Amino acid sequence: MAVSAPQLRSAAWFGEGATGGHLRAFSHRSRMRQLGYLPEEHLGKPVIAILNTWSDINPCHMHLRERAEQVKRGVWQAGGFPLEFPVSTLSETFQKPTPMLYRNLLAMETEELLRSYPVDGAVLMGGCDKTTPALLMGAASAGFPALFVPAGPMLRGHHRGKTLGSGTDLFAYFDEYRAGRVGECEMAEVEGGLARSPGHCMTMGTASTMTACAEALGMALPGASSIPAVDSAHHRMAAASGMRAVAIALEGVTPQQVMTREAFEDAAATVLTLSGSTNALIHLIAMAGRLGVELRLDDFDAIGERVPVLADVRPVGRFLMEDFYYAGGLRALLRELSEVPGVLHPDRPTVAGVPFGEYYADSQTHDPEVIRTPANPVADHGGVAVLRGNLAPNGAVIKHLAAEPHLLTHSGPAVVFDSYADLQARIDDESLAITEDTVLVLRGAGPLGGPGMPEYGMLPIPAYLLKQGVKDMVRISDARMSGTSYGTCVLHIAPESHAGGPLALVRTGDTITLDVPARTLHLEVDDTELARRQAAWQPPAPPFERGYGSLYAAHITQADQGCDFDFLARPGTNPLPDPH
Repeated sequence: MAVSAPQLRSAAWFGEGATGGHLRAFSHRSRMRQLGYLPEEHLGKPVIAILNTWSDINPCHMHLRERAEQVKRGVWQAGGFPLEFPVSTLSETFQKPTPMLYRNLLAMETEELLRSYPVDGAVLMGGCDKTTPALLMGAASAGFPALFVPAGPMLRGHHRGKTLGSGTDLFAYFDEYRAGRVGECEMAEVEGGLARSPGHCMTMGTASTMTACAEALGMALPGASSIPAVDSAHHRMAAASGMRAVAIALEGVTPQQVMTREAFEDAAATVLTLSGSTNALIHLIAMAGRLGVELRLDDFDAIGERVPVLADVRPVGRFLMEDFYYAGGLRALLRELSEVPGVLHPDRPTVAGVPFGEYYADSQTHDPEVIRTPANPVADHGGVAVLRGNLAPNGAVIKHLAAEPHLLTHSGPAVVFDSYADLQARIDDESLAITEDTVLVLRGAGPLGGPGMPEYGMLPIPAYLLKQGVKDMVRISDARMSGTSYGTCVLHIAPESHAGGPLALVRTGDTITLDVPARTLHLEVDDTELARRQAAWQPPAPPFERGYGSLYAAHITQADQGCDFDFLARPGTNPLPDPH
């Protein structure tokens, strides 16, 4: 399957034939021999970069070192030459203050690595929350043929005969522990049963949502995102992805050709029918911006009006990703969603070389309790709502299907916390007189204030209220929250408080009104008083004085714009390097 060298970008590094070309080609071939490669192994063949986010401290990706070998196997079978590159791992579990601070760094690394090395195509290996959008953002900006290999969800958790979901049940058990209803010994058992295999969260958290988006965008092979990480089908998918990577390198299939406006509309519909993570809105807006596709918060609301929730998966539903896979996976879900007129775009291109409609055309639903039909949905409309008002002039979001219904229309007095440290120190202080009607407000947790917009948005309920049986309250912030979280949590308030947004002006005792059906979030303070407070407001000191953090603070955009760097999101081209 080898092709003549001039057809390949990598040939500019190595020259024509075994001895031809310029001085640098001679040097490059010499160094390939130093690496132990025969001329017959790579000359005239598509060079496929495997960008691997494996590390010893990323449990979601602990199997990707092995999966890379299966990808290589596929590349070799198709006549290509694979080269594995380690890239930033962005472990959601361990990296502080949040891997969101470093999403754009991985995107930059991806783009520049692909531009600067002799590669003709790429396989992007990720799955833990920020790795999926980061890899796709970088590949989109680089503009070379690429496809995505999802890490896959872990197996379901178990504890004393109960099925556990990572994240969702972690939060639930910890609240029970704080309320005194679960003891230390049982919590130790939960620790050992909650996450028990390689793979990302097996709830419909950000990881499962974003890998589903990659497939819905047409950037992964059909069915790839639903396969459990340890299933042998995942091995086969990795090998098939390696084979297909060679084909798209030869065919010149680029992310620009695949990730069109229609593709992003289908990805948004996928998020909404899954009742997926609110984080997906930020990431999809950022990804679209890299391709010059205008995607706005209001687009999600408009699409959500037409899209029912069909996946009965936690935290909104009852089941886990393993159940979802055996029920037919994303292909079956898309097949059911295709019955809703005018939602999906079946004729657009994909990395698989077939129209998107063929991803799901012959799929079947094997468990209609897990994957519902449009006639029997989990909910009639999408699982995420966009709010606006004088407290969020540029928008905020809420996963309203994961909230207590009686709180979706609510007015109450605010209790304000100026930082996450302040929240942790004072949330259980009974002198604050917090009741179940109180609106908890956290600020200083946005893209600038967090820094990096950490997942602080599921504010803890005071322990004394948990003991009284209170399970949900209205909570608002400029932070994000884990896709595995739940509750009446208003997130992503834009502009954030550190940028001088109205959230910076809220005072304890102010009344805040949330009206999800009307899509509004309002601070019940007159404009004159708000103007007085605004005039007196002083911007906080920047948290970083040097290094990457300083670069981040100088160029990060707000949540409604995708939290990308302004110099990465703007249009323009970069000259390709001269390999001579």
